[in-house]
Amino acid sequence: MTSPLPDSESYVVGVDFGTLSGRAVVVRVRDGEELGSAVHVYPHGVIEERLPGSGAVLPPDWALQHPQDWLEVLRVAVPAALAASGVDPADVIGIATDFTACTVLPTLADGTPLAEVSEWAGRPHAWPKLWKHHAAQGQADRINALAHERGEKWIARYGGKISAEWQYAKALQVLEEDGVVYDATERWIEAADWIVWQLTGTESRNTCTAGYKGIHQDGHYPDEDYLAALNPAFADFARTRLEHPLAPLGSRVGSLTATAASWTGLPPGIAVAAGNVDAHVAAPAARAIDNGQLLAIMGTSTCHVLNGATLAEVPGICGVVDGGIINGSYGYEAGQSAVGDIFAWWLRQGPPAHYQAEADTNGEDLHQLLTRKSADQPVGAHGLIALDWMNGNRSTLVDHHLSGVIIGLTLTTRPEDVYRALLESTAYGTRTIVDALEQGGVPVTEFIVTGGLKKNPLLMQIYADVLRRPVSLAQSEQGPALGSAIHAAVAAGAHPDVRAAAAAMGRVQRDAYLPDPARADAYDALFAEYRLLHEHFGTGADKQLHRLRAIRNTALAAAPAPIRNSEA
Repeated sequence: MTSPLPDSESYVVGVDFGTLSGRAVVVRVRDGEELGSAVHVYPHGVIEERLPGSGAVLPPDWALQHPQDWLEVLRVAVPAALAASGVDPADVIGIATDFTACTVLPTLADGTPLAEVSEWAGRPHAWPKLWKHHAAQGQADRINALAHERGEKWIARYGGKISAEWQYAKALQVLEEDGVVYDATERWIEAADWIVWQLTGTESRNTCTAGYKGIHQDGHYPDEDYLAALNPAFADFARTRLEHPLAPLGSRVGSLTATAASWTGLPPGIAVAAGNVDAHVAAPAARAIDNGQLLAIMGTSTCHVLNGATLAEVPGICGVVDGGIINGSYGYEAGQSAVGDIFAWWLRQGPPAHYQAEADTNGEDLHQLLTRKSADQPVGAHGLIALDWMNGNRSTLVDHHLSGVIIGLTLTTRPEDVYRALLESTAYGTRTIVDALEQGGVPVTEFIVTGGLKKNPLLMQIYADVLRRPVSLAQSEQGPALGSAIHAAVAAGAHPDVRAAAAAMGRVQRDAYLPDPARADAYDALFAEYRLLHEHFGTGADKQLHRLRAIRNTALAAAPAPIRNSEA
């Protein structure tokens, strides 16, 4: 039951579009109280092997999504969250959204996705490319090599490397592998901006995705001479397919159309905020907006965002953007391409049937069982080190042709040993990022976690011990959705700016986990071993992981694909 709500209260809706689902939350403007939420799982999930409808086979390292799955979140999750909240829709004053990034799609001039045009629907490059689409690594390598050869100023803002996950590599792949689809592409747009287009009826672009994923620095995109040197047909890419005024975060970019109001059950005409990235939007929800507060958004992957007072060029980070997280600071981003996905992979592969039976008997899931079985191990007792590259390396190597490694396996190694080693590997990856930021001149004063993985107490304690830092926890279970709601409140004029809205609506538990000095000492020794592996396989002369990836891709390209998709 919901208690009666004061007539004077105002509310906002935040919608977070993730990798496998979208979630909506209804939030009170006054204090950030979350009154109702709902989740809608994407029916098509991650499309990795065959296109829906045509059944066209996808090559290795592809990851696509279906635009209708996103619209269904507006049609299903938003009305369900409203119903759960008990809020009168007439009292909702704004809506804001966030999205995984770089998730990008080709559209017509009116925003129609090419994937939904019958002429193009059977062609893979017409579909939205999810952030984890890594088949454009070759294009990314050329983008980086040419930028360094020409001395492009912007390349240092991205740690020296543009990722295969981002806009330019993916667009260049479309041009070079299906020029017909590229020629039909009138707008190349982040899903973060496309979904706002569906809400307002007009195109807008936000400073966050443009800065971090679209190489927009110092007021402009890369020049046409550089793009032409990549491919003559690519020269006008930014001018014709990207160029648009950029809206600052928290700004109002339009009003909810009658059509979008009919989907959501919200009043037409309410404020719609500029789009945002799921990681960056979460910072105000966790009160992680002061300079030095590093927020790790931990889910299927991890994104690390941090504000700094000065502009520094940090090798291996994803990017630094003026106002990329909050106005008045330089926003730094780094990340790991797989974290929760790694743990889920091991659950699919490793534990035998009697582990599942034990979990069922105890009312646990496999994560809880393996956490319990490994929690009391002395640090290093399993004798294992793993590299957290099951989905490539986003930071600090920026190389998605890398793959995972586990060493130290013996005939006595148990499933919980591997599980714990994988948990630890992601903490080592985060420590590598923290070290890079501090060595690059960007202080880290606090480590804060949001996202689903903060629920695992062993994982959080491992992070505290490996980092030798306290771990604070964002209190919301829907960090990005709450962050979007905070931006909606600002766009609607309920708070003067994001900083004030964060103070009123964000929540965090400081120092929830503290490092243990003895365990931290033991982890220092293991981290040294991790660094040796990291250097050998990641930056050394031996490109064994690249060779294995090439052998795999050649074999897969020659074999028929199974008739299934990775749907959830």
